[in-house]
Amino acid sequence: MTKKYEPINAKVPHFLHGADYNPDQWLKYPEVLEEDIRLMKLAGCNVMSVGIFAWSTLEPEEGKFNFGWLDKVIEKLYKNGIYTILATPSGARPAWMSQKYPEVLRVGPNRVRNLHGKRHNHCYTSPVYREKVNIINTKLAERYSNHPGVIAWHVSNEYGGECHCELCQESFRNWLKEKYKTLENLNDAWWTAFWSHTYTDWSQIESPAPHGENLLHGLNLDWKRFVTHQTVDFFRHEIEPLKKINPSLPVTTNFMGIYEGLDYWKFVDYLDVISWDNYPIWHSNDDYDLACGVSMVHDLNRSLKNGKPFMLMESTPSTTNWHEVSKLKKPGMHLLSSIQAVAHGSDTVQYFQWRKSRGSSEKFHGAVVDHCGYENTRVFNDVKNVGETLKRLDEIIGTTVDPEVAIIFDWENRWAMKDAQGPRNIGIHYEETVKENYKPFWKNGVPVDVINMDCDFSKYKLLIAPMLYMVKQGVGEKIKEFVKNGGTFVATYWSGIVNETDLCFLGGFPGPLREVLGIWSEEIDALYDGESRLVSFDNQNELGLKGEYEAKELCDLIHLEGARSLATYKEDFYKGMPALTVNDFSKGKAYYIASRNEEQFNDMFYGKLIEELRLKKVVDTELPYGITAQIRTDGENDYIFVMNFTQEEKTIELDEKEYIDLLEGETLDRKITVPGYGVKILKRTKS
Repeated sequence: MTKKYEPINAKVPHFLHGADYNPDQWLKYPEVLEEDIRLMKLAGCNVMSVGIFAWSTLEPEEGKFNFGWLDKVIEKLYKNGIYTILATPSGARPAWMSQKYPEVLRVGPNRVRNLHGKRHNHCYTSPVYREKVNIINTKLAERYSNHPGVIAWHVSNEYGGECHCELCQESFRNWLKEKYKTLENLNDAWWTAFWSHTYTDWSQIESPAPHGENLLHGLNLDWKRFVTHQTVDFFRHEIEPLKKINPSLPVTTNFMGIYEGLDYWKFVDYLDVISWDNYPIWHSNDDYDLACGVSMVHDLNRSLKNGKPFMLMESTPSTTNWHEVSKLKKPGMHLLSSIQAVAHGSDTVQYFQWRKSRGSSEKFHGAVVDHCGYENTRVFNDVKNVGETLKRLDEIIGTTVDPEVAIIFDWENRWAMKDAQGPRNIGIHYEETVKENYKPFWKNGVPVDVINMDCDFSKYKLLIAPMLYMVKQGVGEKIKEFVKNGGTFVATYWSGIVNETDLCFLGGFPGPLREVLGIWSEEIDALYDGESRLVSFDNQNELGLKGEYEAKELCDLIHLEGARSLATYKEDFYKGMPALTVNDFSKGKAYYIASRNEEQFNDMFYGKLIEELRLKKVVDTELPYGITAQIRTDGENDYIFVMNFTQEEKTIELDEKEYIDLLEGETLDRKITVPGYGVKILKRTKS
């Protein structure tokens, strides 16, 4: 039976609905707090994230603390049925600290120390900064972690960036010593004999710099790993006093989608719940295609804790102020985009921000409460609608998703590939390639986990590894074992090229994947933008697929070593060479897609795999363009989300099972109509 998880905090067995709240900005306007609480209740909000950037108000002078205002806010919210997710304020430190302790300020790759300002402008290594964070976090934990109104910790905010100061340089060298033990091992791993870059003393090693070393790929890769390590270490330091005083109070920190600077998998063991900030650019082009990418990131965040529900910590109720164009959400889109997160596993819908800041850089960022200050706005009523909807969905809390398909999206692989200097320096498009391989399942309503190469593969029927350029030690063996035991594996061009230190595999590509795929990759042709090559399914191929399709960007020139050809190139000097292959390997099969193909190719190929592997669709019907169906389950009941990401009304036909419309509380006919930018939420009880 599928596991049902406990709520984020047992005090609140409901969907959390709320926003970032900054009462520290409004202390000279006491009437605002009273009005805010009235509006929060009217909007159906039951939680607020408080204190995220409040350090200068909490500690206006070194060692002089002011918690009175926060006492009143937390207590006032609690008495009105609104809980607090309490933040630690390390994302932006007060000016007195920068002035007195300049070592807390970051140093850039150019080795110039920053001035005070902005946010996340601090050194994670600095003992002074760590000490000051420990002091403020300890005091917050002592004062509030057992308050009945506080239900979780929001630790810092959107960790990111790196520091190149001498403290960080020395920590980097120590990290390398721990990893490699000897300089000889490091020199071998980084291939430093190239360009006479061999290190003869640990002190010679520095972080990548625009005016120094930045072409040694092993160094670049390990620096990125170190930045994640140091950030995670700082995060562990942040939560230590919180957990010491009340270990049962959950901690989270808000991630930024697929932000490249940090490997989020490395945080997982220290987080009680995953949360992330979601800001799509709706209505910029094709909302259906954009929604697919957003869904993939939701699935990633759910997968980080092996299916445990996550938190949508930030989203905008209207618009942002930092996109190139600050586009408003069309009617229906706010509810749809909020429920999209729920459909993929979120147990919260939260916003940045509750009330628009009166000044500074986010005064025109969307908020529940606009500068007018009252509820008679379109946006407020959209938020109220979400609150009313979530109140009817309590039984979904803690349910999860149980996919049969996994796609690998791996940070370290991404870092190495983007730094590889070839074969396409104008764009390798790793993220887009992963999405292209995810999209056919999304179109068909087949749930997917988004994992990294270190995860367990054994529970899936189908494992897809787009552009697995780096294959870390042991991963090739895991993939072989997966296929041996009956799994189906799909790899693409530009896979199996380097090991974990970015050294090319010797003996032929795709390195440790060569045997299981049954092919040898001799060369790869990079195409200019606008160029394409035709790929055609072979006559009477065993999948029964037909047609010619355009390939772009990368065409792998491969030879069969036991695999069978299913499609071939039709143009250029590699005309007739395999473009899609399959290899029987013990009880399973391994496919190799040799080129980056147009969407229709992926639809046909993966559509056939869905059919052959009998992968479960959320709804056993053909979904029209613009519609996706997603599922959450507790093992006994399935909760189906049918979402329409177009402006046109769409109709689908359900199977013979009985469905209940959760929002309307009535049994549905077989045909249901979903309005433009609309959603239907259905319940299906398993017999």
